[in-house]
Amino acid sequence: MKIVFLIGIIVSSALSDIQKGENDRYIFFLRNRFLETHQLHESHAEYGRTEYKEIVAEFANNGFTVISEKRNENVNARDYAVGIVNQIDSLIRMGTKPNNITIVGTSKGGYIAQYISTLKGHPELNFVFIASFRDNDIENIPEINYCGNILTIYEKSDPFGVSAIRRKNNSSCEIKHFKEIELNTGMGHGFLFKPLKEWIEPTIKWANGNYN
Repeated sequence: MKIVFLIGIIVSSALSDIQKGENDRYIFFLRNRFLETHQLHESHAEYGRTEYKEIVAEFANNGFTVISEKRNENVNARDYAVGIVNQIDSLIRMGTKPNNITIVGTSKGGYIAQYISTLKGHPELNFVFIASFRDNDIENIPEINYCGNILTIYEKSDPFGVSAIRRKNNSSCEIKHFKEIELNTGMGHGFLFKPLKEWIEPTIKWANGNYN
């Protein structure tokens, strides 16, 4: 399948160039904050290099058209989400079924994905929020409202990710499929820097409509 690395968030022309099939599946991959201020070859002092291209390749090698970009520095999560919603609208207008579209976000990318879920409010879209919920988010970001088929993945040793069941219960949208996975890699927040099977495999299953 195809990988679409985007420059900027207004990319209707790029999306229109995708050769579509009726049952094609798409992943919007929104990665963590580190690469907003660092280059692909640079390493995090604690977690090492962000294996961004390797992660995208895993999704592409499993049959998805992957839409992703190395975001600019310090983008506003909600504003960026608006641009992704426009891209999703473009795919749906071109005939893509909403349940064939999955938005995957790690860390800050997960917060962007939550805004996409809130703004779009479509119950058939798929979302995977990875290492992107803390208990105080309920008070600090009260506008988030989950909508869609929601999978959350968090690592037990990571202070930046816990169960998001409170957010799900506080959301007004009826969520048909909701699942949480707690990992125990011992890698802290660094688990999302690599294409570990522990989070890649359940993400792929979710994006393929396997909600069990």
